[in-house]
Amino acid sequence: MKNQITSALSDFFFEYETPRQVLVRNRRVGVVCRLIQLGVLVYIIGWVFIYEKGYQSTDTAVSSVFTKMKGVGYTNVSGRETVWDVADYVFPSQLEGKHNCTSDADCVGGSYKRTGHGQMTGVCVNTTKTCEVLAWCPVEDDHTVPSPPLLMSAENYTLFIKNSITFPLFYVTRSNLVEEINKDYLSKCLYHPEDAPLCPIFKLGDIVKLSGFSFENLAQEGGAIGIVIDWTCNLDFHVKHCKPEYNFHGLYGNPTDVDASASIGYNFRYAKHYMEDKVPKRTLLKVFGIRFDIIVKSLARKFDIIPTLTAIGSGVGIFGVATVVCDLVLLYLLPKREFYKNMKFKYTDTHTQQDSESYDLDSNAHYTLEANSRQAQDKSNDTDAEAGSTEAEK
Repeated sequence: MKNQITSALSDFFFEYETPRQVLVRNRRVGVVCRLIQLGVLVYIIGWVFIYEKGYQSTDTAVSSVFTKMKGVGYTNVSGRETVWDVADYVFPSQLEGKHNCTSDADCVGGSYKRTGHGQMTGVCVNTTKTCEVLAWCPVEDDHTVPSPPLLMSAENYTLFIKNSITFPLFYVTRSNLVEEINKDYLSKCLYHPEDAPLCPIFKLGDIVKLSGFSFENLAQEGGAIGIVIDWTCNLDFHVKHCKPEYNFHGLYGNPTDVDASASIGYNFRYAKHYMEDKVPKRTLLKVFGIRFDIIVKSLARKFDIIPTLTAIGSGVGIFGVATVVCDLVLLYLLPKREFYKNMKFKYTDTHTQQDSESYDLDSNAHYTLEANSRQAQDKSNDTDAEAGSTEAEK
């Protein structure tokens, strides 16, 4: 038993098994095999490594955005001159008719209408045939929208965007104020997709134009534009080459869009409150504006041995497809498929194997006996020869 265990361990540690391979000289099968291997090689190098960057690990950024608008506008409405600056026309949005009636029964006191101006008192005003509401007076009348827009000068306003990002996996922090940008450059630059692609100061008219919209239509009805800051960086190169790219997309506000027929543009209301003769009053403004949605898109890549080995291992495994396809062709499609089967597979039978083993044992025994007989005969011949030589000497 001990010898068997020792023999098994010795076989396990000091022997190596390898599958038997059959070399098939067939042009068609050989060409098919090489073409498949070539296709796999092109896939691994072209798609996995070059296009998909399978040798790199990836990370997305944690980002923050700060904006600042500059520009001054002037309007003259019915002789009322107004100068508009940043404090007047830049603000976050704050997202709010009448209810017809024939009698007081149509006006439920304490209730609200979704498109109304306030809480109904339960009284139907006979002169206007509308429900009386508890609200600011006079109620809003937004049927008349100024045309052309009052602040067409906003086309020349500028928007400054400051963006900072961090790739936590690679410990890299970047800002859109890259190495080429300094105070002198900021004081005179204006974004242009070709001449000044890194300048973070944008003219509103240029943003609208690059998004594919008309500034006059947006100023009239309002709309929204997406500004995409794209940080796609290959950190295998120096970090200074990691720079942003700006893209502009019109989100909504184009009156020619089919989906814009139900609700055109973008608008909201806000109020300025004040006291007059100890009476609280307000000025309600319905603003048709341009909303800018700043979206940061990021993807950083850097060489990593783990995905590299994974990609190589996957590619080596795919090479086995060529063997499988060629075996199918050899064993099932070619005219000499039976011949190839016999060459590739070795068939055994239990009884035949036992007979073969007993024959081998008998042969070994015969050879052993014959060898022993020959050895004995040789020894006797040697003895006779030694005796003969001794007599000759005497």
